[in-house]
Amino acid sequence: MEEPAEVRIGRGQRLAEAFREDLELYGVAELEERLEMLQAEAARVKAQIDRKRAGRAAADALFSPRAE
Repeated sequence: MEEPAEVRIGRGQRLAEAFREDLELYGVAELEERLEMLQAEAARVKAQIDRKRAGRAAADALFSPRAE
């Protein structure tokens, strides 16, 4: 008997599932903790965006034609 194949979770699927959770089930302390985690994740995402933009700007500067 074969074991079932591992289910692959798509990019962003867990985040999308978190958005659909019923917040009514959480207490105030749990909601505050959740908000802190979401704010930390937002800061992490913004930092990654900044790194990617900086990398792109460096690549553009390196590979763009130079004016003489």
